[in-house]
Amino acid sequence: MERDLTERFVAALREAAFVGGPELAAFEEEFARFCEAAEAVGVSSGTDALRFAYLAMDIRPGDEVITVPNTFIATTAALTQAGATIRFVDVLPGTLLIDPAQVETAITPRTVGIVPVHLYGMPADMGRLMEIADARGLWVVEDAAQAHGARYRGRRCGAIGVMGAFSFYPGKNLGACGEGGAIVSNDHGRLSTTRTLRDHGQSKKYYHDMEGYNGRLDAIQAGFLRLKLRHLERWNEDRRRAARLYRDGLAAVSDVTLLDWPEDVEPVFHLLVARVPQRDAVQRFLRARGVETGLHYPLPLHLQEAYRHLGLGRGAFPVAERAAHEVLSLPMFPEITPHQIDYVCETVAEFFQGSRRRAVDKAVG
Repeated sequence: MERDLTERFVAALREAAFVGGPELAAFEEEFARFCEAAEAVGVSSGTDALRFAYLAMDIRPGDEVITVPNTFIATTAALTQAGATIRFVDVLPGTLLIDPAQVETAITPRTVGIVPVHLYGMPADMGRLMEIADARGLWVVEDAAQAHGARYRGRRCGAIGVMGAFSFYPGKNLGACGEGGAIVSNDHGRLSTTRTLRDHGQSKKYYHDMEGYNGRLDAIQAGFLRLKLRHLERWNEDRRRAARLYRDGLAAVSDVTLLDWPEDVEPVFHLLVARVPQRDAVQRFLRARGVETGLHYPLPLHLQEAYRHLGLGRGAFPVAERAAHEVLSLPMFPEITPHQIDYVCETVAEFFQGSRRRAVDKAVG
């Protein structure tokens, strides 16, 4: 892979083709085909993918859009930057994905759309969400930043709603060697709007139909992504294999709960997330034994300083809030070995065995 990437980079230097051109067009065609969508538009980041998708939905001041508080801030920052008002709902305890029942009760006369987040690479309940949206005249834009290749009832995430937004940040399942993103859709008109938005509002050079942005995906990153896209299905299957090994390895550790894996979805496990008591202590214990972990995410958005003006205090979304104190992302990457997974599981088990011994010693003492 390193040699292929280097050759692609050198070829770009020789051709001096850095912005747009055939490399970008080829990636857009290939990624659209991978997502089983009609078209794709490459942009400079996952945040721009969300922003341009929202703007293409013709959001107007006062429009409300429903989404979740346990996500990266790009999901909502792009919404407000597009002119929308955020309306949070809580998530399901088993998956930590948007709760369709709460979506239904949160709809007001000002609601125009729903943004499900396919968190950790696990598809949200798109069937129920699309039913609600169709019945109430709402649009659905999928935040698929962590769900490259995931399927819901056989359909690719990102191509189920009116548009889907992807991130190619380096750590993603399909990661660039820098920043990048894409929007996929079967709606040619709205996707055409995103093309104009990413390029300063130009319909052709120096002719501007609107004020736009500098949000293009550069040709070198498109070339890198084309190379890596060829391997994505295999990498995703390797992640699912690893997830099954984690599930077996942690089955006997009663203190640890892995998130649900519904039968009608095919997740891609961008992250392998466990819910554990004493999360911070577990993380320190693992780090001391050479196991690095992550927190996704330690503070829900409604409790962030950036959203204090919404007036949503603690207790507003109890499932998301409790999860923020318990979630721990265990090592997950396509090349992880069974031996490495065994070591992680054994180390987690060791912590809780020691914790129980300490509790007994304290009670006896």
